[in-house]
Amino acid sequence: MKPTVLCVMGLLVLAAVGPAGGQDVIFDRYGGLQESQAAATGWFRAERAQGRCWLVDPDGHWFLSAGVNNVNPRPDVVRGTDRVPYYETVEGKYGSERRWAEAAVGRLRGWGFNTLGAWSAPGTWSQDMPYTVILHFADLTAWGEGESFADVFDPDFESAAIRHARSQCQSLADDPALMGYFTDNELSWGGEEGCSGTLFADFLGRGDSAPGRQALLRFLERRYLNAGELNRVWGTGYESFQQIGRVPQVGSAIPREDVADFLRLAAEQYFRIVHDAIRGVDEHHLILGCRFAGPPPRPVLEAMQDYVDVVSLNDYGASPPLDVVRGIYRIVEKPVLISEFSFRAKDSGLPNTRGAGIVLDTQRARAEHFEEYVQGLIALPMVVGYHWFEHADQPAEGSSDGENSNYGLVSIQDEPYRELTEVTSRANRAVYDRALGGFSQR
Repeated sequence: MKPTVLCVMGLLVLAAVGPAGGQDVIFDRYGGLQESQAAATGWFRAERAQGRCWLVDPDGHWFLSAGVNNVNPRPDVVRGTDRVPYYETVEGKYGSERRWAEAAVGRLRGWGFNTLGAWSAPGTWSQDMPYTVILHFADLTAWGEGESFADVFDPDFESAAIRHARSQCQSLADDPALMGYFTDNELSWGGEEGCSGTLFADFLGRGDSAPGRQALLRFLERRYLNAGELNRVWGTGYESFQQIGRVPQVGSAIPREDVADFLRLAAEQYFRIVHDAIRGVDEHHLILGCRFAGPPPRPVLEAMQDYVDVVSLNDYGASPPLDVVRGIYRIVEKPVLISEFSFRAKDSGLPNTRGAGIVLDTQRARAEHFEEYVQGLIALPMVVGYHWFEHADQPAEGSSDGENSNYGLVSIQDEPYRELTEVTSRANRAVYDRALGGFSQR
């Protein structure tokens, strides 16, 4: 049956038929499961109970994060212009961003969502829904041409991270509605196979005085002690460590272990710096990871273990990445959040020629894929939530990065895709039944 929503003494009462048979589910003010009870700390945290991982909301109730990314009145600028088509609709329909925020968050709550995902506008944070903040630490220092990653060994990166955390996190540190911080989005970790395209190759190719290159050379000096030993293993003829990467060496082969171990070193440097920067001003809120773009390399997972509370993963597969999630948990032993997933459809009228993920025929197919994805995902005991990308469609003309796809719960005209939102309402409210029944599905 269709859900009804009533506010009763600060609780959210949601009538929904779940897979376990259909009792009314009562959520607390944050969207946590009212009937559950854990220690109330006043902040979101992660714990393991009843055979699975949970988030626990500030009132001490189990919480599975059903979120939406980019709940924002100005989500996408048309490429090459200053036009924001969705904002043009917002202005005409609501008259103010405050009224839009009230309406948008109210609709999301009605559709069973309980979290504002990455890139949601600060104006939505005061609408009594848990929210997340993405900090973009990697953008704080300039990258040179051809470089794919911030030089995390540069002292300027650490000092910039500290300043950034103070400016962004300090004012939020006392807000219990803040679920936590994403540190970055889809960083280019480069993998560990071979050398080309890896962080090893990136840092090796930087200027002689670059802190990242110097850190790599120190790593090799500690490992090999002298150039002769490195030459023996690599099949090279360098006269000194400073020549590495500067003098052509035909037929040389850099061992995979060197590439992987330096990747681990660089990843630990990144995660330690951003963790310490956040914790320097905010001791309480969750650190939600860096939103991996697909399966992360094992050395990166090993490096992050002590510096995050949750591992976030963006995924655009047709079905949930169950084996990837299991593999992440085996290494990191921290809960996993799918921080982006989505499906597009042809009947939206949008081109759908740029953007990740499959393109389906209809909104009904989008809805079916949403429900199947969520049901399959939440049965995994290490999963603590999922965030849909995104609130509103991209412009047909293409956004600043060229994407022109039907990712929205609503159109550019702010009209909900009813078939999709009716199913999200049902699927989101059924996840606790699914989670409590799924702890044995490892």
